[in-house]
Amino acid sequence: MHYFKFLASIVFLNFTNIALAEKKPQLFMAGDSTMAIKRSLDYPETGWGEPFQYFFSDNILVRNLAANGRSTRTFISEGIWQSIIDNLQPGDFVIIQFGHNDEVLKKTKSYTTEQQFMNNLTTMIEQVRNKGGSPLLLSSITRRSFDRKTPEKIKNTHQYSPLVDQVAKKTKVSFIDMDKISRKHFETMGSELSKLRFMHIKPNLHPNYPNGVTDNTHLNQLGAREVAQLVLLSLKTQKHPLTQYIVKADPKHLSFKYR
Repeated sequence: MHYFKFLASIVFLNFTNIALAEKKPQLFMAGDSTMAIKRSLDYPETGWGEPFQYFFSDNILVRNLAANGRSTRTFISEGIWQSIIDNLQPGDFVIIQFGHNDEVLKKTKSYTTEQQFMNNLTTMIEQVRNKGGSPLLLSSITRRSFDRKTPEKIKNTHQYSPLVDQVAKKTKVSFIDMDKISRKHFETMGSELSKLRFMHIKPNLHPNYPNGVTDNTHLNQLGAREVAQLVLLSLKTQKHPLTQYIVKADPKHLSFKYR
C-alpha cells in the first residue's frame, strides 16, 4: 500500500512539473545546420543555437528544432515546422533563420525560388502570430569566403539575405541581419584568425575527421559561441522582449578570483 502511495505521489509530482513547465514561455528555434544541435560524431562542428540556449534562465524553455540541410520548403514539408506550431502557446517566441539551403540551385531537394522562399517565411510568421507567438527573423550567417581581389573583405554569397529583410519589413517583424553582422565580425579578425572559428581540421588530428576537413560554412565550438553572442548583443541593442529572460550572473561567481 505504501509503495502505491509513493508511486502515485511520484506520478503526481511529474504531472505537476509538466504543468508548471507548460506555463513557462517557450523559445523555439527553426533553422538549418548552422543553428542546429549536433551529434557527437559531428563535433567539433557546432550550431550557434547550442551555446545560445545557455544564455537564458530557467524561466523560459528553449527548444532548438533546427536541422541539418533543411530549407524553408523541407522544414515545412517534413513536418518539423508543424511540430512547432502544434506546441506553440500565446507568449512564446520563434526564431526563424533560413537561406543557406534555399538559395543553392544544385541542392534540388531543398532549393526554393525567391518567391517561394518569401512566401514560406511569410506563412511561418502568420502562423506564429495566429497562435499568439512572437516571430523573429534572422538572415543566414556568412560563409567564410574571403575575396581574392580584396583580401580583407568576405564575399557576400547569400543572395537570399535581402529577401529576409524585405519580408521582415513587409510583415513588420523583428529582424537581425546576421549575414551582415557575422561577415563584419569575421572580416575584423582576418582570414587566419577567422579560420579558427570554422571547420578547418588537418588530417589525423581528430577521430571524427581522420582525413581532415575544410569547411567555410559550418562553425566549430568557438565560432558558434561567438555567433551566439552576436545574436544576443543584437537582441539587447533592439531591447527585444527575449532579453528579460537572460540569465542573471551569480554575485558569488562575479566575486570569485582565479588563482
